[in-house]
Amino acid sequence: MPDQSATAPSKDIAALAKGGRTNFFGFLLRLAARLPFLFIAGRLYGPENLGRFASAVIVVEFAAQLATLGQKRGLAQQLARGDEDPACVIADGLLLSLAISAILALVLWLFPLPLFPSGNYDPYERLLPLVIFPIAAGDIALAALAYRYDIGATVRARSIVEPWTLSIAAGVFYFITPADGLILSYFISMTAAMVTALVPLVKSYGLPHGWKPHPLDIGRQAVANLPIAGADMVESGTRKLDIALLGAFAPPSVVGVYYVAQQIASLPQKLRTSFEPILGPVITRNLAEGNMAAIAKQVCQVGFWITAAQAGIALALGIPGPAVMGLVGPNFVGGTGAVNFLLLAEVVAATAVVSEAALIYLAPLRNLLISLAMIVLQGALTVALVLTVRSLNLPPLWSAAAAAAALMLSLALSSVAKALLLGRILQRPINNWRWALVWACAPAVLVGWGVRQLPEWAQLAFGIPAILGIYGFVIWRRGFGPEDRVLFRREAAAETAPASSTA
Repeated sequence: MPDQSATAPSKDIAALAKGGRTNFFGFLLRLAARLPFLFIAGRLYGPENLGRFASAVIVVEFAAQLATLGQKRGLAQQLARGDEDPACVIADGLLLSLAISAILALVLWLFPLPLFPSGNYDPYERLLPLVIFPIAAGDIALAALAYRYDIGATVRARSIVEPWTLSIAAGVFYFITPADGLILSYFISMTAAMVTALVPLVKSYGLPHGWKPHPLDIGRQAVANLPIAGADMVESGTRKLDIALLGAFAPPSVVGVYYVAQQIASLPQKLRTSFEPILGPVITRNLAEGNMAAIAKQVCQVGFWITAAQAGIALALGIPGPAVMGLVGPNFVGGTGAVNFLLLAEVVAATAVVSEAALIYLAPLRNLLISLAMIVLQGALTVALVLTVRSLNLPPLWSAAAAAAALMLSLALSSVAKALLLGRILQRPINNWRWALVWACAPAVLVGWGVRQLPEWAQLAFGIPAILGIYGFVIWRRGFGPEDRVLFRREAAAETAPASSTA
């Protein structure tokens, strides 16, 4: 009779692999949908309008992150207790989030200067804080669905509905109201994504029958979530602080170029963060069983998957960087240095992300302190490097590369610190690195050198697939063992089910 403890880790890896396959498909869909928006925004609206849009959106998204109060990851812990109707738990979470969203939206409506530092805005732009509601509600709904391993809902909402609605609406609104087109399309896309998330949420959990809001319980829940909420806000803030600081030290056109570079680099970031909803429930279950060895194994396993995938994507998008940025418009080619640093930042951040997925349950306060130290370091480095660029009279777009380099360095240090802390707690080493990554990158770089000799259209059409192809072939042959290859076996979950049922 199979040992239940032996089969449980295999089931966990299979569940993580299934979520990874779904999210990789979602990454490809998001890539296909994001590029049209960047093309439309860059070619039609231009870098200056795009920069104003980016500066406003980062404030709204940060407020929405604050409104969730860490429930994107903390909700799994609350649902795992099982002492209350799950639909009622989710309803309490949504009510708490919407109440905080209302307060933040009112504050930003009364004091819009953080959204529009120039002080110039029109009535439509003044309504931008309303988008906090759909962003926060959608994130909580998708977190609840991920607890039941429904990652398909995230793919539909975030990789299909949201980006395609954004692209189509931006194109339409340009011919109706070009001054407000980007902001209106953003509001519509986030609302559509929220509806796409809420429909399967009701189907999965049902309506909260007999639900009565408990203000005191909700308040205690908010206080309990503060360390997780803080870590979430800091993680989100690292991808917004650079734009905010650039907005203070650089012209809007530089911010617009950096925003495009960030959007391209955020494509592999979505692949990384999309593992979190699956990894959270797996970790909480093993934590309840006291199985620290399984947690260490899963963190390292998923960490390698993410690092390997992001390294390949970074090479494929970074080597032909001028062609990728030139697709948005000739004024954006100067952001190639920024996009390369940002892509590398996503690779080095993988260890911090998977380590944090366990630390928010094992050592939330220490994890938060590391995150706060990291974002302070990032801010200091960004200001220092940007001011250095200005003092040396270097081209303005070098400021964008400087901000990206500051982010990369701070994320690398964060990965080291969080991996060491988690390893000390679990009494097992946490390491995503394998030498196979070097073996896979070397031929990909050589192919990339040849790709750079081609015309730009050929670099995009043939070069990116060629770089990904050679990298994928080598990493598969030299880096992926039997447990890694479960990521590509659709029958993996089915293979583990009979063993657990017979235990």
